[in-house]
Amino acid sequence: MEFTAGGRLEVRITPADVGKRVSVRRLSDALISGEKFTDTVGVLASWNDGVVLITRRDGESVRIPERSLVAGKVVPAAPARRRGPAASYEELARVSARAWQPVESERLGEWELRSAAGFTRRANSVLPLGDPGRPLDEALRYVREWYADRGLPPYVQTATGAEGTQELLCAALEEHGWRREVSAQLHIGGLAPVADLDADTDRVTLSRSFDEPWLRRYKRFGVPGPHVLEVLAGGPSVWFASVPGSGDAPAAIGRCVVDGRWAGFMAVEVAPEHRREGLATAVMTALSRQALSEGASAAWLQVEDDNDGARALYDGMGFAAHHAYHHYRYGPA
Repeated sequence: MEFTAGGRLEVRITPADVGKRVSVRRLSDALISGEKFTDTVGVLASWNDGVVLITRRDGESVRIPERSLVAGKVVPAAPARRRGPAASYEELARVSARAWQPVESERLGEWELRSAAGFTRRANSVLPLGDPGRPLDEALRYVREWYADRGLPPYVQTATGAEGTQELLCAALEEHGWRREVSAQLHIGGLAPVADLDADTDRVTLSRSFDEPWLRRYKRFGVPGPHVLEVLAGGPSVWFASVPGSGDAPAAIGRCVVDGRWAGFMAVEVAPEHRREGLATAVMTALSRQALSEGASAAWLQVEDDNDGARALYDGMGFAAHHAYHHYRYGPA
């Protein structure tokens, strides 16, 4: 990253650039890093009291003493995508929200408060797409009270790393005592390449509903109250995949929600003793073919940060990360 002008390092950003994507270079602690400089790229979230706060693509907040800056400049808002369908963050946020529909919801301005008795964070967190219609501290107080009335911890779902994501909100949440608890990535890709994979789909059964054996394979399976069943069955066009196993649970399962041009994949689970048999690919392929028949052309899925196996599988299918999303919870870490 070039910082120089006429051979000199220059800090070409100011507090007026808050909200823009920047690249900065600062002096390192040589005793710790062994390097003279450290570079950071992200959204300039705040610049107060001599401290520069930058939110990186992965959601990490980096606090930099202003006095340590040696160079800095504004950079393009987001790097050009090299593959996958074009999509805005807001479009994907709304599509993925419809795939995990809450049992109860309430509007707070342009925010949506969602509850499903604690089943999945997506269905039990605030989706803050826009203005809550009141000052942030007042809105967050209302959020805490709303979830407390339902016996649930308060969560706010945010995103970073793409155009239109919420780096500034992430920084503001941290300033108000909220802590990032869980992060993952939303990946997107073309649907046809997955449907065209040479996979053994003859063993895969598709259904509009799921049964108790399917739930046994699902990693979130516990005591399936009505809220669990309602969330899993909710969505515009929902399909469940199952591959028979030798025990009381399927060898593999999957869930797909078709919503306009998008097909969302989730709950793709394979029994440990059946891994590396191509069952996850077979489930994805069978569901993709069904989604194509309903007019979908693009696909999305969620990958947790530490799931290297799933990331490798989906990379091979042509998926690429679009943005990172996070769940912030109020209270001490």
